[in-house]
Amino acid sequence: MDLAHNISNSIKSKVDRKPSIGLILGSGLGEFAETLDDRVSIPTSSIEGYPTISVKGHSGELVFGKLIGKDGMKNDILVFKGRLHFYESDNLAETELPIRVAHELGIHRLIITNAAGGMNPLYSAGDLMLIRDFINTTFENPLLVLDTKCRQNNDFHYSYLSDLLIQKALSVARELGISLRQGTYCWVKGPSYETVAEIQMLRRMGGDAVGMSTVPEIIVASRLGIECVGISCITNMATGLSVKRLSHNEVMETANRVKKHFSELITALAVEIS
Repeated sequence: MDLAHNISNSIKSKVDRKPSIGLILGSGLGEFAETLDDRVSIPTSSIEGYPTISVKGHSGELVFGKLIGKDGMKNDILVFKGRLHFYESDNLAETELPIRVAHELGIHRLIITNAAGGMNPLYSAGDLMLIRDFINTTFENPLLVLDTKCRQNNDFHYSYLSDLLIQKALSVARELGISLRQGTYCWVKGPSYETVAEIQMLRRMGGDAVGMSTVPEIIVASRLGIECVGISCITNMATGLSVKRLSHNEVMETANRVKKHFSELITALAVEIS
């Protein structure tokens, strides 16, 4: 039987919730999960078959909680507190497995967040960027793992990001008075940071931010019929655009500094689309 199906059944045996909205939290952004009501947290290490998450700032928990909607009702949400990066296992089947589990659990709208390096010189550390498009520099295609029929039919053309959810994100940001940049996210394999020349190349290609996640999640979710919207927290300026030496500690520090605005935006967006 399918692994994602088995994992979802295991999760259902531990918690009786039926969320339709999902949220993936990037590096240093995990504190949002603590703002939810009626939380039930399941460590991913306790779920047989679930991939091991090892990066600092990704605790590895599935948090089921509730948000109060505009009508005063509490809406269920599933938060992935931490994610598996492709470079951790070099296995796309494992990288995309949480998305397939989300689908099995009934998620039909997904907010995907990440910590990213800013390449657009107009950006600053601490900015939030709505992902309007992406560039896949890894030349890996998650759909080949998900669906072999896709390879046979050359069926690779999708509108990966939901225009409806993008417009809702922009509307929510305006209502809250939160500045939300819009740009193109570049997916690189990692785990090392890019060189100055590589950043210059990605910038010439049209990239505004760079990171090591998110794109395979968007591609697979879209293939499964899940509407997606992506938001990057610009936690540092990329190599060559900052006098500081890049470090994961800077990523965590910036994420902590902007967590109030980030939490406000994500909460309002989740309520709006639920």
